Amino acid sequence: MNAPTPESARFPATTPGSQKPPVEPDDLRHRQLREDEFWRRIPAYAHLDRTQFDDHRFQSRNCVTSISKLREVVGELVTEEFCRDAERGLQRATMSLRITPYILSLIDWDEPEDDPLRIQFLPLYSRFQPDHPELTLDSLNEQADSPVPGLTHRYLDRALFLALDTCPVYCRYCTRSYSVGLDTENVEKVHFGVRTERWADVFAYVASRPELEDIVISGGDLYNLKAEHIEHIGSALLAIDHIRRLRFATKGPAVMPQKLFTDDPWVDALTGVAERAREQGKEAFVHTHFNHPREITATTQKALARLADRGIRVRNQAVLQRGVNDRAEIMKLLVRRLGFVNVQPYYVFLHDMVKGVEELRTTLQAAIELEKEVRGVTAGFNMPTFVVDTMGGGGKRHIHSYEYYDRETGIAVYRSPAVRPEQLFPFFDPIHLLSESGQRRWLDPSKRAEMIEAALAQVTHGVGDWNR
Repeated sequence: MNAPTPESARFPATTPGSQKPPVEPDDLRHRQLREDEFWRRIPAYAHLDRTQFDDHRFQSRNCVTSISKLREVVGELVTEEFCRDAERGLQRATMSLRITPYILSLIDWDEPEDDPLRIQFLPLYSRFQPDHPELTLDSLNEQADSPVPGLTHRYLDRALFLALDTCPVYCRYCTRSYSVGLDTENVEKVHFGVRTERWADVFAYVASRPELEDIVISGGDLYNLKAEHIEHIGSALLAIDHIRRLRFATKGPAVMPQKLFTDDPWVDALTGVAERAREQGKEAFVHTHFNHPREITATTQKALARLADRGIRVRNQAVLQRGVNDRAEIMKLLVRRLGFVNVQPYYVFLHDMVKGVEELRTTLQAAIELEKEVRGVTAGFNMPTFVVDTMGGGGKRHIHSYEYYDRETGIAVYRSPAVRPEQLFPFFDPIHLLSESGQRRWLDPSKRAEMIEAALAQVTHGVGDWNR
């Protein structure tokens, strides 16, 4: 009888990791969170210690809201030419200027023209592209789907509640530029102020619709609500038996993370709503909005850890923007860094058609190629879904699910069977990113309607090349 094979022979000793080459340092960049006193480079903040800078009241009260204030804060870090360019840009913008000291300090003021954080909040006239001729101010048709002011009920079982119309910062690319923020030279807004009487109408409608199970509470931004407002909204909605899920939407963790560890009453109110939801067998989440990995610092991690400690799960919805996150290495880093700080990457939205920010939009094809590059970089549950929110109110569709896409004209067509099955919804690539021949066709107003009708007919009649 043969002696048994020694264990060491059947399973040879290996060094952990020896079957693969050592990991490159760049593969772990997502864990390298900035923790230096980065704000001290800004002249107006150079004297502040961490405790002073990390107070949410300082952050809120010292936002930059004008170019004159920007000059005062950053001093000689910016040129007069840059400031004139920004001043002219703001004259054309649909959103007023508001940037927190935190975000302002993270901008690379050595090269602000191409900085991905500057791009999102401060327009430069020199970078503008003409608006697409098919653009409308409320491109997603939210107001048409509003049975009461400030509530959009488009999908069968969920609705969007616009609780207010202000934010801690104003993003240039905001889809709700028709309502959010102060009136600008270009836009007189539809305002949804903080009024409990208006909210009562929303709650009454929600209670009257038994099919509703999921409410997104947005605006504006929940960061700008008082603690008692958070409590009031949460209690009113959780008291409706058929409501099962609440989603509190805020960009706050990306632009003012300090609030989550220095504003105890606000965090306590949010925690109380989340705990009450769990007690009732329901759910309450926070949905936030990081677009670039540089927005995530050690301060962010500290802030988000407080939500995690209280059992509040956080998801992220990013917007795909040229010059911000349209490169594979940047989007991969963003996705992995979000996962590292316990935020689930949920959506990446193809940039909506928004007035005054055409230079930020990408083509549908660019989004498709980017999604291919990013998929697989981390676990599937931490992979965002790339979607287009269709013009005209068709709702969100996966970018790959178009019925027709012509790269020459930049026109894609989507169906939305669960929302408006009888309609077709076009999407338009930015004209300046088309071929020269495609751009010439859009320059002729008589051909625009013809191109759109031809694209819709390809789907309606079931003929032609679906993916030219």
